[in-house]
Amino acid sequence: MKNIITILLFLLSCSMFGQMYNPVKWTTSVEKVSDKEYILKAEAAIQAGWHLYGQYIEEGGPSATAFNFKNPKKNFDLVGKTTEGKGHEVVDKIFNMKIKYFEEKALFTQKVKFNSDEITNIAAEVEFMVCDDSNCLPPSSEELSFKIPNGKKIAAAEENAVVNNNSVSEENVTVKEEVKAEKAVVASGKKNESRGLVSIFIIAFLSGFAALLTPCVFPMIPMTVSYFTKQSKTKAAGIRNALIYGFSIIIIYVLLGSIVTAVFGADSLNALSTNVWFNLIFFVLLVVFAISFLGAFEIMLPNALANKVDSQADRGGLIGIFFMALALAIVSFSCTGPIVGTLLVEAASKGGIAPIVGMLGFSTAIALPFSLFAAFPGWLNALPKSGGWLNTVKVVLGFLELALAFKFLSNADLVLQLHWLEREVFLTIWIAVFGTLAFYLFGKITLPHDSPLNHISVGRLGFGLVVLSFTIYLIPGLWGAPLKLISGFAPPMQYSESPYGVGFTKNSGNAAESLLPEGSEYGPQDIITFHDYDKGMEFAKKGGKPVLLDFTGYACVNCRKMEELVWSDPKVLNVLKNDVVLISLYVDDKKELLENEQYVSQTTGKKIKTIGNKWSDLQIKTYKANAQPFYVIVDHNSANLAEPSAYNPDIENYFNWLNSGIKNFKK
Repeated sequence: MKNIITILLFLLSCSMFGQMYNPVKWTTSVEKVSDKEYILKAEAAIQAGWHLYGQYIEEGGPSATAFNFKNPKKNFDLVGKTTEGKGHEVVDKIFNMKIKYFEEKALFTQKVKFNSDEITNIAAEVEFMVCDDSNCLPPSSEELSFKIPNGKKIAAAEENAVVNNNSVSEENVTVKEEVKAEKAVVASGKKNESRGLVSIFIIAFLSGFAALLTPCVFPMIPMTVSYFTKQSKTKAAGIRNALIYGFSIIIIYVLLGSIVTAVFGADSLNALSTNVWFNLIFFVLLVVFAISFLGAFEIMLPNALANKVDSQADRGGLIGIFFMALALAIVSFSCTGPIVGTLLVEAASKGGIAPIVGMLGFSTAIALPFSLFAAFPGWLNALPKSGGWLNTVKVVLGFLELALAFKFLSNADLVLQLHWLEREVFLTIWIAVFGTLAFYLFGKITLPHDSPLNHISVGRLGFGLVVLSFTIYLIPGLWGAPLKLISGFAPPMQYSESPYGVGFTKNSGNAAESLLPEGSEYGPQDIITFHDYDKGMEFAKKGGKPVLLDFTGYACVNCRKMEELVWSDPKVLNVLKNDVVLISLYVDDKKELLENEQYVSQTTGKKIKTIGNKWSDLQIKTYKANAQPFYVIVDHNSANLAEPSAYNPDIENYFNWLNSGIKNFKK
């Protein structure tokens, strides 16, 4: 009994972390059309959550399903092409292109015409590839056999005959556990994606409230509400019209988010965060938006468009109300445009439906006051009067956009590894930006559209103190302070002119400690880190330690958060420095491989040209995941010692996960 359990556990571990797992089962059947013509049917039963690709995939996509009917004696002819069912056509999340796929089951048929009566069986081979929402299995092939019924039409009951002779009972026993293992990392990724969308909505919602407090929008509230209350015959009609007006605002902005998603592709946007050109374009856009908010110029849509829309607003009814909402969006564009543009830039870099969620949050915050004040007009008396404070809000937003712009420039610099915008330079720029903002709030600096400031309000003074405190907080970062409040925004500590702070060098008093192993460097938190897989493995074997594979990216915000918030914990740091060998593989490393090292991926079919491509292909092929950060503890034979882990800010949980892998290594 003990031996049987051991064998089953071994098979389970192989299926969880090896290439034995196959979520597709093939069955065959044959249907008679005439004495000479038959239809060969191959049906794929696909496990829940997985999908099988169709036969016609453009170049650069996943491996298409392909059938090879063996006919050495030329006993039959293929009539037409192999046909397939309707399936689904979507933009694939991994391959970033429109692809046809099948879920649950897929039926492929091929009509054949016999030249001989001696045929009793037709052999075929099917090549195919399956993926789920976040990862793929390597391309597989199966041998199929079509039994010819000697002129008899096959009964429906016989269509379920399984011809896959490679299946074993042990695989059927462990299939549920296999699915659980394959989905663990995917579930974590989906949880983080959901959390990210909630964050986008909240940030956009708060940005919408900030936009309300700008000179272009705030004065429109009483004007618009007064219009509805005067034009409506009853209070109920006024409330109804105001609600329709609010919903129209939401529809207009959500439509804008939908257009951005449709133009770029819902699943290609998540590549923007590491794309150099997009980051540079975003940097320029945000700088232009910031300068506009600071008063240098105004970004406005053509007056002709505004006048045309405004004329449509006089039509009345639902159409007139909708054009009133559109008129508000156009007239207020000089104030809301930079905010909307910034939100779309940030949301687009998250990928998926983030732009739509962002515009939903923003427009909800804009629409809410108009609807509420229309329902309760008496509340208008509580609103502060328009004045110079509205321009102050606009200027503050300009400073914030200017600071955010340098995050995108930093991303481009990190990916290219140019070392132009290292940590000290980035922090110096932020200190200058927020320091200038503090002086502005204290009235020491005035800008073109500011009103005369006779005194500073309590609110402005309080906010100025908060900004000044944040500026002072940033200054010690120049001398090596971790600055956990901005983890993920500033470049990491090791991407610095002075990784140990200005005026300090690595010197622990022990000469042996200052000697780095060949192929390594000091990485995050001063951990000895390898970027070469083979050299790291060789060092681990010599030291008798397990390996922590760290699939990461130069522009990966969550990777920096893990390194600065979790890895910095004393007990976690002790493990990373002393008990494992860290190999960090950057999937966005743009350095090109040598010509003889480039190859075509067996998993994705794409050409692997750069070092980043190589590590990304390794992650997808071996661990069926493509998100970062992604951590795997392995032994010297690259066998997993614990279930892989994704982004996990829980320090205790991450520490226990590390220890579980180390304990398994020592067994």
